[in-house]
Amino acid sequence: MQNDKLKNYLHLHLLVFIAGFTAILGKLITINAVSLVWYRMLIATVLMFLYIKIAKVNISISTKAFFKLAIAGIIIALHWITFFGSIQVSNASIALAMFSTGAFFASFIEPIIYKRKIITYEIVFGLIVIIGIYLIVQSELKYIYGMVLGVVSAFLSSLFAVLNGKFLEQHSATKISFYEFISGVFFISIYILIFGEGFNANHFNVSASDWLWLVILASVCTAYAFIASVYVMRFISPYTVVLTYNLEPIYGIILALILFPETETMSASFYIGAFIILGVVLLNGILKNWKQLMTKKQK
Repeated sequence: MQNDKLKNYLHLHLLVFIAGFTAILGKLITINAVSLVWYRMLIATVLMFLYIKIAKVNISISTKAFFKLAIAGIIIALHWITFFGSIQVSNASIALAMFSTGAFFASFIEPIIYKRKIITYEIVFGLIVIIGIYLIVQSELKYIYGMVLGVVSAFLSSLFAVLNGKFLEQHSATKISFYEFISGVFFISIYILIFGEGFNANHFNVSASDWLWLVILASVCTAYAFIASVYVMRFISPYTVVLTYNLEPIYGIILALILFPETETMSASFYIGAFIILGVVLLNGILKNWKQLMTKKQK
């Protein structure tokens, strides 16, 4: 029993490592962010459809629910586009540091969606996060566009996560993700047809190395990571899963520094700011868990 628990914890950290590696793939893939996310969601949708057929998962859904999931699918598509766009105009470290601000946005979005009061200490944590961002901005001003995209990406990610929390009250995670991915592909396809170059030969002119990284991104980092995370949550508490996933930017920044030292080595102020943000995110999770334990004891 203890070995099974350890196995699932190690599996969880592997998934977080894979999530951090996503930023590395974003740096390795040379096609633009919009096309990158289109390929990622399309390949992942196909793989997820095969999983649904093999596992015989029921994906029937009402029209009203489908449109709600479609909106979430557009949000996740925009999140990934801005995230990879941030990497391409700055670097992986900047994108990951800004992505860490998602917990700050969630502290305001969650009360609105779930109709609860804003917690006072989350406001304080939000102010501390702003200090961390300030340290990063003033030391790496040349990456300001990447920072803006990274912060937008973090906001969209938080909005998506909170909405998915509501959807999980009525639908399975597989059903939710499948329809969100389909909607994301459709949305990006329309965007490419209207505002992009269209689906011409240039769009499908992808190098062999880019195909390799795209397949890894869509299969290992998207389809597999999703299915595996759902499996792990059967044995590990949601709190532990969420808290562990907060290590994603740390893994990603360390990987980027090791693999691309010439472009990923940042100033001391950057790392101070980044770890202030990450520290606040982890502390927020710990306080939330402690509060839940106190509430249970009182009952």
